[in-house]
Amino acid sequence: MSYTTQMDAARQGILTKELKAVAEKEGWAPEELMKLVADGKVAIPANRLHTCLDPNGIGSMLKTKINVNLGTSRDCRDLDMELAKVNRAVEMGAESIMDLSSWGDTRTFRRKLTAECPAIIGTVPIYDAVVYYHKPLKDITAEEWLQIVEMHAKDGVDFMTIHVGINRRTADRFKEAKRLTNIVSRGGSIIFAWMEMTGEENPFYAQFDRILDICREYDVTLSLGDACRPGCLADASDISQVEELVTLGELTARAWKKDVQVIVEGPGHMPLDQIAANMKLQQTICKGAPFYVLGPLVTDVAPGYDHITAAIGGAVAAAAGASFLCYVTPAEHLRLPDEDDVKEGIIASKIAAHAADIAKGVKGARQWDDQMSRARKELDWETMFRLSVDPEKARRYRASAKPEKEDTCSMCGNFCAVKNMNRILDGEIVSIFDE
Repeated sequence: MSYTTQMDAARQGILTKELKAVAEKEGWAPEELMKLVADGKVAIPANRLHTCLDPNGIGSMLKTKINVNLGTSRDCRDLDMELAKVNRAVEMGAESIMDLSSWGDTRTFRRKLTAECPAIIGTVPIYDAVVYYHKPLKDITAEEWLQIVEMHAKDGVDFMTIHVGINRRTADRFKEAKRLTNIVSRGGSIIFAWMEMTGEENPFYAQFDRILDICREYDVTLSLGDACRPGCLADASDISQVEELVTLGELTARAWKKDVQVIVEGPGHMPLDQIAANMKLQQTICKGAPFYVLGPLVTDVAPGYDHITAAIGGAVAAAAGASFLCYVTPAEHLRLPDEDDVKEGIIASKIAAHAADIAKGVKGARQWDDQMSRARKELDWETMFRLSVDPEKARRYRASAKPEKEDTCSMCGNFCAVKNMNRILDGEIVSIFDE
């Protein structure tokens, strides 16, 4: 039996090696997972040309996955640094790497990723078109935009963000609505500017069926970009964001008809009390397609700490149904992140994802916490380090302030409640100051 995409295979009842691997990781019966893939509620991004891929499933009922953005820019062109970030992200368990390179030999870097990196690889072709053609934005033709999409598919990327939801109609509504921060999506701002300068329709929207044919041929998962995501709290849940989401819901249905897997991108900056409602709205409009969120950042005033503002929003979003968290680093809004920023962003996102998985009752999520709790009760420091989300930091912190007695820490010493409760319940005498 033959198939074109993971969705096509699932609809035919074909168990692909990728679906089998994901089922084993998630603790699901393959038949149950197959139905979710067939219905579009789980996506397994797996370009058939990305042969070193370690596949993962993305869906609200599975473990929440993390994406790491990286890539060169005009001001920071060090490919070796970007590769070091890739390796660090993979070591730390990030399931996805998104190459947002906007300068230099982007194709060589992209092909290196799909040849050597086991993580899911994503790209934003609209960035690369500007680099690749190296000519004024208004002179790029509709055909050239689509040729870049096909190039990325041939290079083996597993998912592509296409800013297809902003068309002439939604662009006009955006101009009428008057936002505080306008469009903050890089890809969204580029295609909006192109439409304004040329007077033409968004080529990704006008030729959406052709994009679907490309995705179907290579089994590329389509990540429907949110050009109108809110860039500040004041713009959250406004008419531009919601109208684009309605368009993305329509496009999701069209993609599924061609067996193309879909991920829908979401906010952005958003007050804490609006996040859960936005997740439910997306699930309704997009019929349960996996939702991919940047944060959301729950306040606008924390440059240097936006990995924390994003983790707060990400935990709430994932608990309410988001499937995929795009990490945010402390460098957000300030600079290209360095390797340490990448680590902090991943850690914050992993904590948010895991907290949400516990809240959702994802299979096996609580087991990790229960193991840590047993180690703490037993004052088993080595096991605590091993189970930590960041073992190196946990070990370093303890070593930096050695306690007088090895079975305590420098915070409590002989006042340690765990140590004293263990003793008293074992029938021993507890004498704090005399020990």
